[in-house]
Amino acid sequence: MAKKSSGNGLSCAMCGTVDSPSSPVVEIMPGLSLCTDCISYIDTAAAAELGKRASDSQPAPKAKRSIPKPKEIKEYLDQYIIGQDEAKKYMAVAVYNHYKRIARLDAGEQDAEDVDIEKSNVILVGPTGTGKTLLAKTIARLLDVPFTIVDATVLTEAGYVGEDIESLLTRLLQACDYDVKRAERGIVFIDEIDKIARKSDNPSITRDVSGEGVQQGLLKLLEGSTVLVPPNGGRKHPEQKMIPVDTKNILFVCGGAFDGIERKIAARLNTHTVGYAHNSGDAKKKRENLMRYVMPQDLKSFGLIPEIIGRLPVLTALNPLDREALRRILVEPKNAIIRQYQKLFEMDGVELTFTDDALDTIVDKAIEYKLGARGLRSIVETVMVDAMYEVPSTKQKKFTVDAAYVLEKLSRNPGLNQSGEQ
Repeated sequence: MAKKSSGNGLSCAMCGTVDSPSSPVVEIMPGLSLCTDCISYIDTAAAAELGKRASDSQPAPKAKRSIPKPKEIKEYLDQYIIGQDEAKKYMAVAVYNHYKRIARLDAGEQDAEDVDIEKSNVILVGPTGTGKTLLAKTIARLLDVPFTIVDATVLTEAGYVGEDIESLLTRLLQACDYDVKRAERGIVFIDEIDKIARKSDNPSITRDVSGEGVQQGLLKLLEGSTVLVPPNGGRKHPEQKMIPVDTKNILFVCGGAFDGIERKIAARLNTHTVGYAHNSGDAKKKRENLMRYVMPQDLKSFGLIPEIIGRLPVLTALNPLDREALRRILVEPKNAIIRQYQKLFEMDGVELTFTDDALDTIVDKAIEYKLGARGLRSIVETVMVDAMYEVPSTKQKKFTVDAAYVLEKLSRNPGLNQSGEQ
């Protein structure tokens, strides 16, 4: 309470200073008077305390995430994917450069006179079952950017039944909870890109709704432009509010089997050359893995338009899986096929064992059927279906699969004939 000074003057409740022209005392509220010096002190102390509390409540700045080097990315892929070293290197470099572009943009290092680093979209070519989609899914675990896998076969030219080309960006937005800024730094894997090849070498004078038309629609996405994306995907509706997305910094990785492209590569390489100077050994080696010699002109002959090939500058091929690679895929990965079936039997208290000759027979059949790693699963399923039906009802504690058992079950399966066709 303010103290009354002699006369009618006021005194400061804090320091007792009496009201005077040199030290005025102000009545803050009834019963409380303070001098101007104490009011100034209170303001300074309050501001300091509020500033301290605000700084304490703010989260500590996140440490800058280090960019994984290409070798580190490849080492990570080696833990999950057998073989395909060349494709891993291409993907590791592409992802590393994409990270660097993002870090450079986030740091604001680019100026008007600086070099504009463009993205290098990737196209992966390889037979079915060689690991194109697995490569994309595995690298997604390592990335700190939005990542999505879309299927090119569902895309159609605008105005027809199917999904619009822009809808593939809807998947990317969904992957980052519609954070447009993050989506504009993401990676999109377009699978089955070979399924939208045009049906002939002659340019279509009408709309090829699922082939050349889709390729032309993809051009603006691959090159980099602002695209209006429907928030919920599907068909466009006038009442939908479109989301503008800039694709300039989105990395596109395309994959396709390009079944039959080997003939076009062989024609270009002229592997059927005959004559005294012809090396039959080299020619045979080339014919065994022609995919490794794929060039952009082969993609053009297959049915991709030149414009889209030019926007996919990084071209690499995945090798057909040889016997050793298939054998390793069968048993080595953490989720290897054999381990999965052993776990299923273990749940019934049965120890499942595959002999070495049984594994070799399964691998030989997978090579014969030419289905790649996917063929391993179908073969093992065919071999094990009878055992999985009968063993749980018995008191058997151990079950061994040998080569004779594998051959017996495969020969009795009406879905597989002697030529290995399904």
